[in-house]
Amino acid sequence: MTYGFYMPVNVIGGKDAVSQHKDELALLGKSCLIVCGQNSAQLSGALADVTKALDELEIKYTVFDEITQNPKTSDCHRAGQVARDYFSEFIIGIGGGSQLDAAKAVAVYASNKHLEPDDIYTEAMMLPPLPVVLVGTTAGTGSEVTGVSVLTKEDGKKKSVSGKAYYAKIAYADPSYTYSVPYEFTVSTAIDAFSHATESLFSNKCNGVSEMYAKKAIPELWKGIKFFYENQAVPTDKMRDDLYYASIVAGMALNLTGTCYPHTLGYKLTEDFGMPHGFACAAFLPSFVKRALEFKSELAMEYLSALGVSTIEFEKIINSLVDLSEIKMTEEQIDSYCEGWQSVKNFTNSPAGFSALEAKKLLSDMFLTE
Repeated sequence: MTYGFYMPVNVIGGKDAVSQHKDELALLGKSCLIVCGQNSAQLSGALADVTKALDELEIKYTVFDEITQNPKTSDCHRAGQVARDYFSEFIIGIGGGSQLDAAKAVAVYASNKHLEPDDIYTEAMMLPPLPVVLVGTTAGTGSEVTGVSVLTKEDGKKKSVSGKAYYAKIAYADPSYTYSVPYEFTVSTAIDAFSHATESLFSNKCNGVSEMYAKKAIPELWKGIKFFYENQAVPTDKMRDDLYYASIVAGMALNLTGTCYPHTLGYKLTEDFGMPHGFACAAFLPSFVKRALEFKSELAMEYLSALGVSTIEFEKIINSLVDLSEIKMTEEQIDSYCEGWQSVKNFTNSPAGFSALEAKKLLSDMFLTE
């Protein structure tokens, strides 16, 4: 087997990374648009650090703080117009995965004014995106190091875009920005990163490099998950540091392989039931690990051994953190989902492949109303 990997992001890690390495920003231009939400960028201190650095460098900036969870193509498109209006030369994304993914899309819209919101999926770029800088404030997405942007289309459905054009130029990876994240969101993002690493490990695209990244991230992320299960409390700053860096490594694994069926099915729990993305993906991890035991048994046994649990214990811990009690589906609803899953790369990527028929059975077993 031959394989390659491409990750051009300049990752600058450590405490005070922005202030200590602000001169990197001066290489990108004299004006920028900051893309963020209305909470985490401010509460974490990341926005203050970034704007201070820009002021010191005499770089002009405008703040677009209207990016919410599951960012809409329409909002990213509007931000792209704002970037053009203010003659922005680069984009800075600050926040969790939603804001970082949005920043990548904003950079595309800013330089390609011919694109309408959903055209990002179907129309070619006429010009390369503006350079992007990412400053993460959660330990979960790994978006800092991936060439992927997950957006919500105008019809409310989530869909990703990806490619070399979607990589950031710089990622400031300062784990202290995660210290202010509330308990539930800390759990959701950690379990999202854990899903990334687990799906990557058992992916049919797994190779020597992605396996190395996944095996590095999985034990660190599991320590956090076990802590949440046993204590139902926010972690120490040291554990937050470990979770953040592990989420970056999990992102590197994900970047090489993509995800598997837990992400595709999880999108429906987010779109139609409002479940946070990390919990939605993790809902399908127990079935995914059981599938790995069936089709990639040696690797799956090694995985469970590294976690120090049996399949029963694994399922118990995951299910204790992911509340599925309010998720109910009708047979018609499940059928409508499966109609759109006839040719899905995340299904093909799963151990031994995964079919729409198998998805129907799994959703029915988990959520079908009587």
